[in-house]
Amino acid sequence: MDKQYYSYEDFLADAKVLTQKIDWQFDCIIAIARGGLCLSQLLGEYYSIREVYSINTIGYDESTKLEGVTVFNVPELRSVKSALIVDDIVDSGDTLAEVLNVLGKIYPDITFKTASLFYKKGAKIAPDWSVQEAQKWIAFFWTEDMKRNI
Repeated sequence: MDKQYYSYEDFLADAKVLTQKIDWQFDCIIAIARGGLCLSQLLGEYYSIREVYSINTIGYDESTKLEGVTVFNVPELRSVKSALIVDDIVDSGDTLAEVLNVLGKIYPDITFKTASLFYKKGAKIAPDWSVQEAQKWIAFFWTEDMKRNI
């Protein structure tokens, strides 16, 4: 499999670009775990938002795409009016579409928008904001660096 290593320095630079693109006010940030966790924490710091939540999904087994996406650990959002959903990459779009579907059914009065570092043009859904188009499998530093050091 052809991979592109994505370093911490690249991540930090792209996170800064993403903050310049996001032109919308939101009450909270929801990370799609695990890929969206690092970015969500950084955005929470940047925007001074303490309401940073996570939602879990299973759509891959390592690098093998599963037949469907399972969404669980949905956060409590009763006082939220607008939420930014964050992930590292929108690949097929299945995960993001299912998260929006689940959250939209539970919280129909909340406005949800989405942001990711990477986006593949063939995805069934595009994030509202993204930084780079993915051409290869992205080997994120948070996965690769830990494997090298263990």
